Amino acid sequence: MKRHSPVVTFFYRLVKEKPMGTVGAVLVILLFLVGIFADLLAPYEYNDTDMKAVLEAPSVQHWLGTDNVGRDVLSRVIYGARISMIVGLAASALDAIIATLIGVISGYFGGKVDLVIQRFVDAVIAFPSLFFYLSVMAIVGPGLVQVIFVLGILQGIGSSRLIRSAVIGTRNNVYIEAARSLGASNTRILLRHILPNVMAPIIIIFTISMGGVIIAEASLSFLGLGIPAPMPSWGGMLSGAGRRYMMQAPWLVIWPGLALSLAVYGINMFGDALRDLFDPRLRGGVGGLGEYAARKVQKELEKRQAKLNARINK
Repeated sequence: MKRHSPVVTFFYRLVKEKPMGTVGAVLVILLFLVGIFADLLAPYEYNDTDMKAVLEAPSVQHWLGTDNVGRDVLSRVIYGARISMIVGLAASALDAIIATLIGVISGYFGGKVDLVIQRFVDAVIAFPSLFFYLSVMAIVGPGLVQVIFVLGILQGIGSSRLIRSAVIGTRNNVYIEAARSLGASNTRILLRHILPNVMAPIIIIFTISMGGVIIAEASLSFLGLGIPAPMPSWGGMLSGAGRRYMMQAPWLVIWPGLALSLAVYGINMFGDALRDLFDPRLRGGVGGLGEYAARKVQKELEKRQAKLNARINK
């Protein structure tokens, strides 16, 4: 039987079973491409001003219009995609790393270690997220690096509970006890047996948290504690001039708001599809055998059984 790689199987099932997830994946890819090639796609620099074209409506020269100081809105939206991509990727990666460290240690060792860590996690997630973000950002100050670290660390602490649950479900398996009885160290067990079995939740955390991170960054920038001016952030574009001139020049809020909505929608749809495909408890999940993989295994077993029966009959 012809075997396909896991990547080919994954994308085949994504397109066939999750059409909205496929649409989300396309939007995510477009976001990344626009962010990477912003210098080539943007017709102007994000901070180029033209005082003769202040609050100009969409035209041939400025497809999406200009703002209150004559900056091209299209260029700023395109460069804003780069900011969202950087913050989304970096903060989500930090989120996944922090969640994995806390969740693996807490779930594997249990006992007093788990008790102390979980009470700390409870204390952090007890605060409303936006309130916590604002409080910490007011201390460290606005900036791209600060936003990435604050969002990544604080979201990672909350996400650690998902990893902890997966580790608790894995540590009681027979092969973990067998490895421990053979003298394997905790480090070896964690790296060789625990982490590979919780990679699906880690991937899901990384993907799903991107939408929340981008929204949180936009919220902080809207309130003046995120990405500092004149760097273009979709949330920052909705604040300031966008809020002040939205009745006179509605394109100042329509386009960055639409870009933010499409990006978060695409990431959430893609993340939901990943969760469904990787969760073995759901129909057809690839985290375990799943219906799709089970059919392939069943056909392979039937072929081998037929060959074995033929040899016995001879």
